[in-house]
This record gives sequence, structure tokens and C-alpha cells, in this order.
Amino acid sequence: MIKNKRQYRVTKAQAQKFQQALTKLTECSEETKQVNPLLWLAKKSAIESQLNDLYEEIKEYERLAQCSSSRPIALASGSIEALPKALIEARIAAKISQKELAIRLGIKEQQIQRYEATNYASVKLSRVIEISQALGIKLPSIRRMVVAKSKKLDSRRIERSI
Repeated sequence: MIKNKRQYRVTKAQAQKFQQALTKLTECSEETKQVNPLLWLAKKSAIESQLNDLYEEIKEYERLAQCSSSRPIALASGSIEALPKALIEARIAAKISQKELAIRLGIKEQQIQRYEATNYASVKLSRVIEISQALGIKLPSIRRMVVAKSKKLDSRRIERSI
């Protein structure tokens, strides 16, 4: 997932390089393709796959970046596992940079970068609430998310014991 403008620029540059590599590969002579057709096809498929992944990430970031920042954001996430991604998406959709969010919270930009790089793995619940308030979003009931998570864990325990 692209999390900021710098990553967006880097991803676009990488996509351009992959596109050039694909163009170069497909323009090679028929003789080169026939030397080892399976290897050529594997290279082509690998480049196309990577290129498609990059384009999907770019498309998702651009979709989020084009959201109206005046429209209130509500997270409909029903699982606690989806919360980190939802917070990042909400920040992008609100057109708030990592630096701006850090200023609103009174912390360093690097801390927001760390939170997002680790998908909020080390963040306290109180900080998640502060972040959601700084972004102007309403979190779904944390209690409901925790109950859903515990039910999921209970069902796994039951399956393992059978």
C-alpha cells in the first residue's frame, strides 16, 4: 500500500521502469524468443504481474487522494485487523500528510511514519483514538470489533480441538 506522496512518486517511477522492461522484452527478435520460449514467457509473465500490482497500488492511492476532504469520513471496518489500513486510507482521503497529522498530535513526523510502516503494530489504543479524532473520523465500536475478534479466535480454538 502506498502511504505517502514520496512512495507514490517512487512507485510510479518503478512502474515506468517495468513498462520499459516489458516493452524491450516484447520487442526482442523472434529468434531470441525461440531460444528458450518458456524462459521468455516466464520473464514476460513476471514483469506483467509486477506491473499490474504497481498499477493497482497507484490506482488505489489516486482514488483515495481524489476524495473530497470536506466530506466526513466514517470507517465501516468490522474487524480490528483492518483498522491500520483504514486509518492510513482515511489520512490520505482527508488530504492530511504524515507531517500534518504529527503536528495535530504534537508528535514527530517520524513517529507517524513508524506507525504506518508497521501498520500501527506498537500503537496504544488511546493513540488510535487520538489519531482518529485528529483525522476527524468516527471509529466503529471498538467493543464490537474486539468481540468480533474474540469470536473468530474462539471458532479457531474449537476447530483445532476437534
